[in-house]
Amino acid sequence: MGFEQICKDIKSLKIQGATNVAKAGIQAFKIRHDRNSLKKLLSLRPTEPLLRNVIAFCLEDPEKNPGFALEHLDESQKTLAEHGAVKIKNGDIVYTHCHSSAVTSILKEAFKTKKFEVYNTETRPRYQGRITAQELVKAKIPVTHFVDSAAKYALEKATIMLIGADAVFPDGKVVNKVGSGLFAEVAKKYGVPVFVCTDSWKLDAKKVFGFETKIEERDVKEVWDKAPKGVKIKNPAFDIVSSDTIDGIISELGIHDTSAFVIEVKNAYPWMLDNAP
Repeated sequence: MGFEQICKDIKSLKIQGATNVAKAGIQAFKIRHDRNSLKKLLSLRPTEPLLRNVIAFCLEDPEKNPGFALEHLDESQKTLAEHGAVKIKNGDIVYTHCHSSAVTSILKEAFKTKKFEVYNTETRPRYQGRITAQELVKAKIPVTHFVDSAAKYALEKATIMLIGADAVFPDGKVVNKVGSGLFAEVAKKYGVPVFVCTDSWKLDAKKVFGFETKIEERDVKEVWDKAPKGVKIKNPAFDIVSSDTIDGIISELGIHDTSAFVIEVKNAYPWMLDNAP
């Protein structure tokens, strides 16, 4: 696949999920990594610091680092799953929103030794929650699927909430699929602990070619293809999860509260925090 086709597939969401986008970005980097090409690549998904961090890392050694980055993404997922599986107990009802490969990896790892079920929400308007449900059923993990507006019903019975992340800010706030912030607040109301599951390379503390994280607004036709004239539609793809609703961040570095997570990343990958406050 050529550079332009990779960019097209990322932009059209044919390639979706932060890790998949980052892996595709590495392939694009190996094909072409002049400044203009990389600026085009980084402009495609404004809410993906993992892609920026991967590109920054690859630029330090264009020959060796792309391979190291791909290895990190694969090994990180395995280690993260092992850490996260510890949080799942027999009899749990795990609530999750959207689709996160980190979350599903944890659930699959935990299901090797424990019995639990999953409640998940559909995640309009692109219904990525269905991807989660299909993946869990394939792994023989019991799952109940809810419409987004019924999340309260799911969280009333849930014992733990696991979500992914597209970005983690140095102040501990997390960016994830729209709805995540609201559902985390509902979870706290019902005493359900909230854990964010993420590769540590999603820490958003570095600009590359001036790019920084912005909440992506997607095509309004995803929401209503032929809306009546005069109806204004907003379609933000992500929202912010407040740090005070998050009980911990699960990454390949372990399980930490939000402030400790940032410190751990700084110690492990200092190159990623050169613009941190």
